[in-house]
Amino acid sequence: MRAILLDGFGGPEVLRLGEATAPTAGPGRVLIRVAATSVNRPDLIQRQGNYPAPPGSPADIPGLEYAGEVDAVGGGSTMWPMGSRVMGIVGGGAHAELLCVNEREVLPMPEGLSFEECAAIPEVFLTAYDALYRQLDVGIGERVLVHAIGSGVGTAALQLAHIGGATVYGTSRSPEKLERARELGLVHAIDTASPDWADRLEALAGANAMHAVMDLVGGDFLRGNLRVLAPRGRLCVIGLTAGNRSEIDLGMVLRKRLKIIGTALRSRTPEEKAALAREFSQRVVPLFDANRLRPVVERVFAFAQIGEAHSALASNETFGKLVLRW
Repeated sequence: MRAILLDGFGGPEVLRLGEATAPTAGPGRVLIRVAATSVNRPDLIQRQGNYPAPPGSPADIPGLEYAGEVDAVGGGSTMWPMGSRVMGIVGGGAHAELLCVNEREVLPMPEGLSFEECAAIPEVFLTAYDALYRQLDVGIGERVLVHAIGSGVGTAALQLAHIGGATVYGTSRSPEKLERARELGLVHAIDTASPDWADRLEALAGANAMHAVMDLVGGDFLRGNLRVLAPRGRLCVIGLTAGNRSEIDLGMVLRKRLKIIGTALRSRTPEEKAALAREFSQRVVPLFDANRLRPVVERVFAFAQIGEAHSALASNETFGKLVLRW
């Protein structure tokens, strides 16, 4: 089968389109013929040698999500008939023509959406849904701050929180991305190109106003996050593009009785992933069918353009998702 292969670690030049041994479907697993996938930030970090694939995933084939059709089923597998149009997330290996996955972690594709559109759903919408409603327990009428609102997870979180009745405040270093986010329903936009973003947020919402924060940036944003949170507020740290170190005011954490949560989907157990997949299939996939949610695709690349796709994502100038298509 064709696949994107890692020839060592480094820049986009270590990626190449080559041949790899095709997987086979074992018991309780299904073989997916991948039609489309996406490039995600962890793919860049893995290429650089700083995010190894988890046990059971190929070390030399990146890719965290897929959309395609069931091509074969293993012994005892009954959930997905041959030819089913499906999507999902994996620990790695999705940048290939064929992918073997646990049948319990597979999601149905929404009706009426293309493979390219569905390839932009699993990683970011599962991450955003899990963070908002399973980790932060966001409720109707609460105020939620989403950093990096123009990212894949950010655009997904904006839509999910809006549907759930929350008021979303979004940040970005790019005025253009903030303007594009307004097209998805963002009303309260904060430019973080200068370090006084917390002052700007307080001018909009008041002091200690955020019930929950989704931090896709990390680094020194921690200080501002704790400052703007309301008493008994919740912070979920999802990404670390600004770094993985920051000082924390523990006194503020105690006084406000704050809750700080770290989350990652890739390292979860199969049981945890299966439970999330079932819940997402029941609660979120129908919202795509009803046109209440939509994937945000910035550009579709051919697999042979994998280096160009990595460079585009690393530029931080993209809005939403970058998709790869066979």
